[in-house]
Amino acid sequence: MLTLPSSVRIYMAAEPVDLRRGFDGWAAATRSLLGDPLRGHLFCLLNKRKNRIKVLVWDRTGYVVLYKRLERGTLALPTQPAPGRGQVEVDAAEFGLMLEGLDLRGARRRPRWYRSPHRGGGPERVGCNAPLTS
Repeated sequence: MLTLPSSVRIYMAAEPVDLRRGFDGWAAATRSLLGDPLRGHLFCLLNKRKNRIKVLVWDRTGYVVLYKRLERGTLALPTQPAPGRGQVEVDAAEFGLMLEGLDLRGARRRPRWYRSPHRGGGPERVGCNAPLTS
């Protein structure tokens, strides 16, 4: 299980990548497909058969690579990239479920309650079909 701070973003390449490269090759592929790998975000690359994923992250002292191979089944992107974009951004929950081999393409997110920052007087609650203000 990965626990990530909310400031970390997770980018996934929509096109398959040759995963036989070394650290510098993965960094070059990440730079050309997803962006600068030195930003501290997670950059995910899938192979052609989509049964392997490599995650590249920079942690201030060097690159860290997480490599997973599914013994059975394939990995699927939760959503299709927007036209003209070669990447998909996912949140940590989607990423964790995807690493478990779950296909999230048919899943939908249900509305949840969340608290927005209050403005002045009292707490303001927004979400879940019942906005309350005080």
